[in-house]
Amino acid sequence: MAVRTKRKKTPRDQAGFRLFLLSLPFLVGIFVFSYLPLTGWVYSFFNYKPGKALLDCEFVGWKWFIAPFSNPVLRGQFARVMSNTLGINLLYMATMIFPMFFAMFLMEIPFTGYRKLVQTLTTIPNFISWVLAYAAFFALFSTEGLLNNLLVGANLLKTPVNFLMNADHMWLKMLAYHLWKGLGWGAIIYISAITSIDQEIYEAVAIDGAGRFQKMWYITMPHLMPTFFVMLILQIGNIINNGIDQYLVFSNAMTQDAIEVLDLYVYRYGLQQGNISYATAVGMWKSLVSVILVLIGNNLSKKIRGSSIF
Repeated sequence: MAVRTKRKKTPRDQAGFRLFLLSLPFLVGIFVFSYLPLTGWVYSFFNYKPGKALLDCEFVGWKWFIAPFSNPVLRGQFARVMSNTLGINLLYMATMIFPMFFAMFLMEIPFTGYRKLVQTLTTIPNFISWVLAYAAFFALFSTEGLLNNLLVGANLLKTPVNFLMNADHMWLKMLAYHLWKGLGWGAIIYISAITSIDQEIYEAVAIDGAGRFQKMWYITMPHLMPTFFVMLILQIGNIINNGIDQYLVFSNAMTQDAIEVLDLYVYRYGLQQGNISYATAVGMWKSLVSVILVLIGNNLSKKIRGSSIF
């Protein structure tokens, strides 16, 4: 009778090794697109001129890092840009609760077909580029747009008004555009969290006489708060990161001072004006502050709620 010997397991047989191989392409992508570009930070220590080799440029040390605080002109520009960046992002943070409430009320719609239709229609704008979104808003709000035609036709306006060239309340306008584009998409994670709640909890409180709004307030919302705080901590880390596309397409001679955020400021100095060294230094400041803010938000969550994301 043959005796079967037990084969010794190799590292390739371990589930962890297979998971590592599965995640390896993503790790390579993160390294190539997120960490490898960090080598460009070296430009901030030189007076780099496009077209010249880096080693042929003058080494200036920390000059470009202190420029936003030592130069009066740059200091004024930097203060205005930071005011726009922080102001707009604080408005974003104040309205972060909207996707959660939207998801809660959406899941209360009893008709599945209608609920899916609403969810689809509110999610689609997230996949529309800001260039196409601006084209749509231009067709609505320009001097020859639909809104002006209706207002002039109804004798509510004597002459058309170009709403896109009006710099009044630009922060609120940017917030409105942001909510229109991201409300449905931001609700997806809360919808997923709602579907994971044990339905027996709702049945138990229904027996006790709880109504629909009481279920939302005492059951749904407490289960969503951990997810909300994770999103809040991530947003705290991004409080000086606005992105560039939305503000670039809506920026013009009349609105630039009101909506020029830090990312757009770096773009203008780095690519349009050719001062790559200064733009790189400002970008490094932005990254450092973002990391510090994430750590602060994580520690505050640990002290206040007793839990954190890491």
